[in-house]
Amino acid sequence: MSGNKAAKKIIETHSAEETFELGRRIGRQARAGEVYTLTGDLGVGKTVLTQGVAAGLDIEEPVSSPTFTILQIYEEGRLPFYHFDVYRIGDVEEMEEIGYEDCFYGEGICLIEWANRIEEILPQAYRQITIEKDLEKGFDYRRITVEQRNGDCL
Repeated sequence: MSGNKAAKKIIETHSAEETFELGRRIGRQARAGEVYTLTGDLGVGKTVLTQGVAAGLDIEEPVSSPTFTILQIYEEGRLPFYHFDVYRIGDVEEMEEIGYEDCFYGEGICLIEWANRIEEILPQAYRQITIEKDLEKGFDYRRITVEQRNGDCL
């Protein structure tokens, strides 16, 4: 029994370009079936990181936050990319209506913004990415924490 162990890595970026490049590295290393959650305040760079992930998956079409559609699917890259923004979700049942399980447990990768709103349906294992600003370190500074969450092993 290992409990809820999490491997944690902290990356500091100092520009939107560095944040994008971190996303690109994540996308290049991503494997089918992986789920990433992405949290951070409005304007912290979640979309920039997501655009980098898409670039790392060889997706060339423009990527924007699917705030009003909840899910945007990109299929022309190395792997299908399912980009969720659940900020406006009112109930987990809305996720069932859009077929989240096909995305979470499919052959692509998922990136879920504001995932804390749907914690009860997240898979047992996922990578949690948190982006934070620290204005004392500069306007473009970001502290990005990446944690592997494995749930409880029985």
